[in-house]
Amino acid sequence: MFSKRIIESDDFLELSKESQSLYFHLCMYADDDGFINNVKSIIRAVGANQQELEELKENNYVHEFESGIVLIMHWKVHNYIQKDRYRPTSCTEEKNQVELVYGSAYVLK
Repeated sequence: MFSKRIIESDDFLELSKESQSLYFHLCMYADDDGFINNVKSIIRAVGANQQELEELKENNYVHEFESGIVLIMHWKVHNYIQKDRYRPTSCTEEKNQVELVYGSAYVLK
C-alpha cells in the first residue's frame, strides 16, 4: 500500500520522476518491516541508477546502512500488516539501529 500523505506531498512530487519510480519499486520489494537487501539488483532490473537512490536518501525517503541494506523510512505509514500475517525482517542488525516515531516513521537512533 502507499499513503497519499507521502506520495501526494509536495516534497515527494518535487523528486525527479525517476526517483519517484525507484521509490515505488523499492517499496514493492521491501520485507514486512520495510527493509531491502538487494537494492543493486532492483536498480539494475528497473533501469534506475545510483543517482536516483541518492536523491531518495538525501530527501529521507530511504536510508542506506553501511551493510548496503536499505530501509523505507515511511514504511509503517504506507503499510499496516495484521499480526497473524507479519513476518519479522531478517535484517535485525539494521533494525536495531532505528526506532519508530509515533508508530509510523523510522528514525535513526
